[in-house]
Amino acid sequence: MTTGLDSEFDAVLLDLDGCVYAGAEPIPGAAEALRGLAAAGIPYGFLTNNASRTREATAEHIRGFGVDAEPAQVLTSGMVAARGIAAAVPAGSRVLVAGAPALVAAIESEGLVPVETAAQDPVAVVQGFSKDLTWHTLAEACVAVRAGARWWATNLDPTLPTERGAMPANGAYVRMVADATGARPRVAGKPAAAMMEAGAAMLGAAKPLMVGDRLDTDIAGARAAGFPSALVLTGVDTEEAARTAPAERRPDMILDSLTALVPGGEDGGMRGLG
Repeated sequence: MTTGLDSEFDAVLLDLDGCVYAGAEPIPGAAEALRGLAAAGIPYGFLTNNASRTREATAEHIRGFGVDAEPAQVLTSGMVAARGIAAAVPAGSRVLVAGAPALVAAIESEGLVPVETAAQDPVAVVQGFSKDLTWHTLAEACVAVRAGARWWATNLDPTLPTERGAMPANGAYVRMVADATGARPRVAGKPAAAMMEAGAAMLGAAKPLMVGDRLDTDIAGARAAGFPSALVLTGVDTEEAARTAPAERRPDMILDSLTALVPGGEDGGMRGLG
């Protein structure tokens, strides 16, 4: 396909926080860009490390900005984590969930049994972002991990972009459990290549363009999966950071705005890194 980037891709994968929206507010130009992709018949989907919403709730949130979005276009790190755990443990196993109800639902959807305490003998622990996460839940996760439960983290993002600025995200809480136990989790979400590959499969794409605002997750994940990538400067990382990043975190191009993706578009400030 030919986009405003004048390059050939068969789909576009987009990060959400810092790329399409910041908390409850849309990123300027994002809705217009997505409507332009839809009008041109270009498949697009959303990959989010935020496991605090279901794919249905995420799609509804995006639709609130005037953009057509269906649950089938959304892949969350919670979904990927649940699939990974289900592939590694016996069916019906107990999993201690340190996260939001959406993560509990993802675990249940894979035929696993979510539990809340280490005393319930979970074989695995899964940790994802929740604004309601408590010290008591983190303590139960620590006890279970020290007892030998396998530990998954949906992602290691240290901060979450919001309309009020950067706030602590899942990585900050994962670090607490890691410091207390000396263990390190398996990471399901970006930058894991598995999440990128699952996103491409969701769209039936062979060569999607990954667009995001973080070098350490969005761009590194695209690199790991062998997909082309673009850093959009509406979230965490800067053009200077991209130009000085190591090869495994360097994007193929820079976008000032998602409007650069629109076929024939002249706005958006697209440029390569050379």
